[in-house]
Amino acid sequence: MITAKEIMTDKVLTVTKETSIKELSDLFIKHKVNGFPVVDEAGQLTGIVTEKNLIEQSKNLHIPTVIALFDAVIYLESGKKFEAEVKRYNATQVEDIYTSKVVTVSPDTGIHEVGALMAEKSVHSIPVVEGKTILGIIGKLDVIKGLARE
Repeated sequence: MITAKEIMTDKVLTVTKETSIKELSDLFIKHKVNGFPVVDEAGQLTGIVTEKNLIEQSKNLHIPTVIALFDAVIYLESGKKFEAEVKRYNATQVEDIYTSKVVTVSPDTGIHEVGALMAEKSVHSIPVVEGKTILGIIGKLDVIKGLARE
């Protein structure tokens, strides 16, 4: 059985929460990857930022429906959701758009499980980790190449 460590790319390009949106855009163009793991000062995984996050950042801001009752304004939708959308819309750093819940695998995860996770979770890049330490990253093409070797 082919495992994650056999198909992963071990030279992982990462960004931090402080990376600017402009710099992130340039990195996507230069390296032609689906996403970058987001790491803290110690190099530990804290999230992932993808092309989708970057594209969604520029979509139109959805203004929630409200009603005015006496002197109060009542949101008919989640006020927290609106706050998150405003933050995303005005993003200047990776911290404003990244996903903190990352789908990860261990080095010994089988290739079929990696492929199933990608399909099930609709992700295109999966970090290979031990704890929060990044050992590598697997993209869709890595899985396809690995399946072809089987």
